[in-house]
Amino acid sequence: MIVIIIAMMDNKKIEKISKALSDVSRIAILQQFKKKHDGVYCAEFNDMLDLTQPSVSHHLKQLVDADLLIPEKEGRNLKYSLNQKVLDEYIASLNNLKG
Repeated sequence: MIVIIIAMMDNKKIEKISKALSDVSRIAILQQFKKKHDGVYCAEFNDMLDLTQPSVSHHLKQLVDADLLIPEKEGRNLKYSLNQKVLDEYIASLNNLKG
């Protein structure tokens, strides 16, 4: 039997992530990672979403600041990957509220 232990987040971290997820565009950005598990380039978000480049950059920054996305520099491009560990901890912390 494999037991996975997920650390519980502190309330400030839960708040920061919740605020980052309180925007429909940011949720749409995260949903793109279901389709592309190997990461998404910044320019791809501009094509996927009906948003201006500055808006996309703003939303990506909010998700990075909440530790939900991990940016990687590849040459002149930024590639983002989902921080599955933080997302799992966030979900576990919310589930813990059910009691």
